[in-house]
Amino acid sequence: MNSPLLKLFTRPTDAWMDIRRAEEAHPQQYLVRLLAMALVPALCLFVGTTTLGWSLAAEERVRLNLASAAQLSLLLYVTTVVGIMLMGVMIRWMSRGFDSTPGLNRCIGFAAYCATPWFVAGVVGLVPSRWLAVTALMAASAYATFLLYSGLQTFLRLRKEQALLFATCIWGVGLLLLVTILVSMILFWFNVLMPGYVRSASLG
Repeated sequence: MNSPLLKLFTRPTDAWMDIRRAEEAHPQQYLVRLLAMALVPALCLFVGTTTLGWSLAAEERVRLNLASAAQLSLLLYVTTVVGIMLMGVMIRWMSRGFDSTPGLNRCIGFAAYCATPWFVAGVVGLVPSRWLAVTALMAASAYATFLLYSGLQTFLRLRKEQALLFATCIWGVGLLLLVTILVSMILFWFNVLMPGYVRSASLG
């Protein structure tokens, strides 16, 4: 239970201290974790949409064909990684107004660690369900917000007042970026790549 990722869910205060020390010693160590954790929702979505699928009616189950599921999963993976990096860039840019000069690597790393609950929530992609997904994403969003507000002061060495205002700015920009990038991804997949469906008349 000494892994910083696990401690984010059990002892977040201690986890942020450990993460800060690790980032200061190895500024690019977040990259491997980001690339690996972003695979979780992408792979789970691929498995869930090609095997179990989702039910639209009492006697009909819909799945994606392999090509469409692979396209969707790849888009989700790329969108996740790019979104985290863009959020890091925005944190770095906004830090100028808070007397803080963290490096870009540290800002991207902070964004990646705050996004950990969303990566974990991606497991629900194994069972495509609208309400399960909404519940998991809401819970993940709530905990990611907690990590943001509880970790920013420690990670970037800010005063408490600065950290509170800065975290609120990050939250607002992050919400806008999240909605924009996900909607763009879905529209591109649906209208340009044109998904292919496999329908089954029997639920077994």
